[in-house]
Amino acid sequence: MTNRIHNFSAGPSALPTEVMKEIQENLLSYKGSGMSVMEMSHRGDLFMEIIEEARMRIKRLYNLSEAYEVLFVHGGASLQFAMIPMNFIGEGQTADYIETGIWSTKAIAEARIQNKGVRVAASSKDREFTCIPKAFALSPDAPFVHITTNNTVRGTQWHALPETGSVPLIADMSSDILSRPLDVSRFGMIYGGAQKNMGPSGTAVVILRKDMVEKIPAGLPTMLSYRTYVEKESMFNTPATFPVYAISLVTKWLEETMGGLKAMEEINTRKAEKLYAAMDEDDFYCGTAEKESRSLMNITFRIRNHDLEPVFIEEALKAGMAGLKGHKSVGGLRASIYNAVSENSVDALCAFMGDFKRKNR
Repeated sequence: MTNRIHNFSAGPSALPTEVMKEIQENLLSYKGSGMSVMEMSHRGDLFMEIIEEARMRIKRLYNLSEAYEVLFVHGGASLQFAMIPMNFIGEGQTADYIETGIWSTKAIAEARIQNKGVRVAASSKDREFTCIPKAFALSPDAPFVHITTNNTVRGTQWHALPETGSVPLIADMSSDILSRPLDVSRFGMIYGGAQKNMGPSGTAVVILRKDMVEKIPAGLPTMLSYRTYVEKESMFNTPATFPVYAISLVTKWLEETMGGLKAMEEINTRKAEKLYAAMDEDDFYCGTAEKESRSLMNITFRIRNHDLEPVFIEEALKAGMAGLKGHKSVGGLRASIYNAVSENSVDALCAFMGDFKRKNR
């Protein structure tokens, strides 16, 4: 097999090697059918087993009650930015959004495009999104409170969820979904694009509390109503069959190989602690997120001498490490260490950071 690189890409991102091997072995003939998953009918028995397995494994990993539906929705998380206000902000209502980075800003913009009522209950924009806001006043009359649990660009993450009382909490969890245990009962809806922690790009997973469906107005375009996905079990039209197949394998890997979300959280915490320790050792590197808000998924940092950053990226690639360039909007460096990024890869990056520092002081 071709040598695999240490992949720190922010998304699409690394997939578990075991999953890639299983896909490779079954690519031309899934379960001896003579067809690839990419070729078979989405309404045939084989694919129906795949989508149901993906759904049930997500339910088990999060210990979901019967109060929740698991949906596979086109358009990634960005389409959900528009669908959420369309489905859940009624006439005369104003939803609370907490702004913590570029993706929450985009979610707010999509609601405002529709002339929906939006209130920014808190924002860390004045601190360049380097932290999670500590203080916010939420409205008890809001139809929902929206947050982005992990912010890939600036490397911040919610470590304690906001208290919303009876108001449903809706969370974009694109970059930390299935990375740690979660009390889902606190949420009306969770959603995330697949391409960071669950599979290849092409679909979003939506975990929706059933009572939220009752709030959806009639008259929405069919494919923009969550009711359609609930009633048709994500099969109103052809779902993204190959991404759903990959999600079924990734969730199997999480459940059977990694031992579930508690074990995954312990590994992810260890990986992040190693990288932050390498970064904080002295003043050669400096983190861009405030320490108490630091992400376990996206470690963002600079070299004090910014001129060395392109050299770092180039030499890292030569050493077999890719995806370390920071987001184009902020520059710098970023190591995304999602579930499938092994501790071995993190150890390799820490060693490289130490060697690079010694050579370039």
